[in-house]
Amino acid sequence: MRTGALRNLGLSCVRVLVVAMASSLVLLAPSTPAVAASKTSKSTAKAPAKPRTVKKAAAKPQAKVASKKAVAKKSTTRKASTKRVAASVGGKGAKATRAVAARSTPRLSFGQMAGLHAVSDPLDLKSSVALVVDQDTHEVLLSKNDHAVLPIASLTKLMTGLIISEAHLPLDEMITITREDVDTEKGSSSRLAVGSVLTRGELLHLALMSSENRAAHALGRTYPAGLDRFVALMNAKAIMLGMKDTRYVEPTGLSSANRSSAIDLATLAAAAYKDPLVRQLSTSTGYEVAVGSKVLQYNNTNRLVHNPAWQIGLQKTGYISEAGQCLVMQAEVAGRQLIMVFLDSAGKLSRLADAERVRRWVESEHAGVAIAG
Repeated sequence: MRTGALRNLGLSCVRVLVVAMASSLVLLAPSTPAVAASKTSKSTAKAPAKPRTVKKAAAKPQAKVASKKAVAKKSTTRKASTKRVAASVGGKGAKATRAVAARSTPRLSFGQMAGLHAVSDPLDLKSSVALVVDQDTHEVLLSKNDHAVLPIASLTKLMTGLIISEAHLPLDEMITITREDVDTEKGSSSRLAVGSVLTRGELLHLALMSSENRAAHALGRTYPAGLDRFVALMNAKAIMLGMKDTRYVEPTGLSSANRSSAIDLATLAAAAYKDPLVRQLSTSTGYEVAVGSKVLQYNNTNRLVHNPAWQIGLQKTGYISEAGQCLVMQAEVAGRQLIMVFLDSAGKLSRLADAERVRRWVESEHAGVAIAG
């Protein structure tokens, strides 16, 4: 009896275990799809197709931007290269263009800046400074700002010529134009190329008649003891003549530091007139010089020497922007030996027009009346 009860109890336990295992299998069965889904999700996360497509699509605009930048860089490089080529090929043209632009921009002269043009005179002269003196009687017929000290441009060459002439150096001595004679002050041109060989007499002729800058500089440079000594002699001569307002720093007049007054320049003109060579060369109408295989024709910078109405014994013109148009002359007018000085004239031909006004006035009924402005 006890044995049968135990057997029945064991069978009951077995049944319970079987049911429990069956329930466990039922509970475990639904979890399998979830695990598979999880694995699938992980697999999808590792290789997402859409994000890769998005990344590739986003790379295309960046490539376009980079391409545009490359094109812009090439364009800029091409422009810079073009500018460099233009500069190398047309460098001289560019400099010439800048030089033309600089010349086209009006610059005030020292006289204009000082207000000297505001001073009126009876003849309505265009020169801000004027002086007309009777050479024999020293009577002042006309004066206008005659004590003003201004740059004198190539009127300087009158003193240069006087120093050379009075030194009695050999006029047939050959002189070579060098780079030292090239104008670095104003950048002016010259027909006398570096290496040209002329006589001292030819250079003196060109300096006084045609205002040749390289000729004047070569005369000073080749003076015994050199250029500095020559300039010192120019200043010493000015002091000896009583030219208290005058100072020279070089022999051409290209420097605006070469300065004087109308009174001093009238004194210089009177002294230079006494030198036959200076008188002859300054009033020469034209001159030919052989330079190498070429023959160069030079003309006087003062067209009045060609005018039969004028009897000119000495003359010199000058111009730099700081000085304006300048003119010094000795001439016989109405039987009187006159010295005329015109400085800082406005306009290329105005200095000559002023001289004409003075001549007509002296020849008129008012010739004996001195006037001052």
